[in-house]
Amino acid sequence: MPPMTGTQFIKMHGLGNDFVIFDGRQAAIRLSDDAVRAIADRRTGVGCDQLIVIENAEGGSSADAFMRIRNADGGEVEACGNAVRCVGSLIMDETGQSAATVATLAGPVRLEQSDNGRITADMGAPVEDWAGIPLARETDTLHLDMSAGPLADPVGVGMGNPHAVFFVDDVDAVALGDLGPELEVHPLYPNRANIEVAQIIGPDLIRVRVWERGAGLTRACGTGACAVLVAAHRRGLTGRKSVVQLDGGALDIEWNAAGHVLMTGAIATSFEGCIDGIEIS
Repeated sequence: MPPMTGTQFIKMHGLGNDFVIFDGRQAAIRLSDDAVRAIADRRTGVGCDQLIVIENAEGGSSADAFMRIRNADGGEVEACGNAVRCVGSLIMDETGQSAATVATLAGPVRLEQSDNGRITADMGAPVEDWAGIPLARETDTLHLDMSAGPLADPVGVGMGNPHAVFFVDDVDAVALGDLGPELEVHPLYPNRANIEVAQIIGPDLIRVRVWERGAGLTRACGTGACAVLVAAHRRGLTGRKSVVQLDGGALDIEWNAAGHVLMTGAIATSFEGCIDGIEIS
């Protein structure tokens, strides 16, 4: 086998929500939308839900690094809960510390090591008002006028990115792969929406499936799990803490007394490699 050449990356995932991560702190890494799509392609590229570039934090920032997030369609987004846990883990491994702060377009995220190798991310306070999510017009975010097929009456939540949470009796009976593309581009969400369907199993257990904007059906979504817990509590369906069971596994979500949403879950490294033949500047 010939020696590896090109730009190094690491493939990681949080509950199957997978990422190709580049380190751009020593040499800047800039990728076109076409290059991102080529890398994210699961047949002809590496394959991922999101592509991440770790960059140096801006001068004066207390963060350890900045994380740039690109969806599989090439678009840049503000936040990704599972990816920030992966990047936080890499930084903690580098520094030998048990905590790290990663800056994102949505703001800084504080991360800490938890039990059994899990990572906890403080995702900050959720956004409950229509303008902050943002929505296209003033409306009650607890009951949105938004529907497709059997899905209706979602809760709007901002977790650094926009979410619409639909409560259903059986998430597995919902054809989310068919309804997700329509709901993602609903005119109420000018920046497109992440779509969650949620089933309340018990007062501290919620089953969730996710359609991510720009990525499609994903096995897990950290900000989506946070949005679901916030929506469920606002509707009076759960307390402020719950296990959120996604297709790829479980996340522990807590909306704490300080008003911040904490997310705890596992992360893993799949492999490392190099990419050649794709324009990276």
